[in-house]
Amino acid sequence: MDSSGRVALPPAFENAEIDSLALLIADMLDRLIAHNDRIPLLPESLTRFHSRTAPGISILDYLRRIIKFTKVEKSCLLLTLHYVDQMCSRMPLFTLSSLTCHRFIIASITVCSKGLCDTFCTNSLYARVGGIPVAELNVLEREFLHAIDWRLTCTREVLQEYYVNLVRTDSTGTFYIEGENISSDSDIESTSSRSASPMDVQVRHRPSLGILPSTREPSTILIDTATLVPQASQGPTVEQNMAFAALQHSLGRSRGEADQTLLP
Repeated sequence: MDSSGRVALPPAFENAEIDSLALLIADMLDRLIAHNDRIPLLPESLTRFHSRTAPGISILDYLRRIIKFTKVEKSCLLLTLHYVDQMCSRMPLFTLSSLTCHRFIIASITVCSKGLCDTFCTNSLYARVGGIPVAELNVLEREFLHAIDWRLTCTREVLQEYYVNLVRTDSTGTFYIEGENISSDSDIESTSSRSASPMDVQVRHRPSLGILPSTREPSTILIDTATLVPQASQGPTVEQNMAFAALQHSLGRSRGEADQTLLP
């Protein structure tokens, strides 16, 4: 930490503290969720990743819980962002929101660790850590792999690019990469305010987080969407309509119970 209170991070993501990566990723996902939670939920946008209510644990605490009990590798944490890009590009109606983010994260860590790491945990442990039944995680795992077309890998250079841009666009202005010029406070505030505003693109759920290099196509986080083919948009299935009705009923009941607590 320097005299201004900012924290220098190493140039390579492999040398960064894993908690620093968790802080950066949580900051970005929180901004994405804040934008997406304002989008009305439609029956055809429901997925296996939707929960009926938002979990009572923050994204940062959830990531720290996963890190503590599964010893997840740093590359798997960064690959979660790559998978967000893939899924949002292939499934235009999918949004990473407070209802989907936690299940998405645990499914991402599960498939990435099992597919790319020499050592990994059992699904029963990932499920316990993620706070869901193991049978549900099994379903999420299959759904996740299908959604990203089993494309689990990317290059080290891409992961490094995620890391560098996460540091540069951190809304708190806490971190900087060692050896780079440190921006002034006004520059930091300007970057933070820009990163929270949505960008004007055709895909309605992709906010501008300031992470995209200017040479790339607009995307949720970083990926070049020209390399991916989105699925054809279809109407809601019977299962989605039923799930949507159940969700609306659950939300209505929750609001009713909350109103009762306000009565004299």
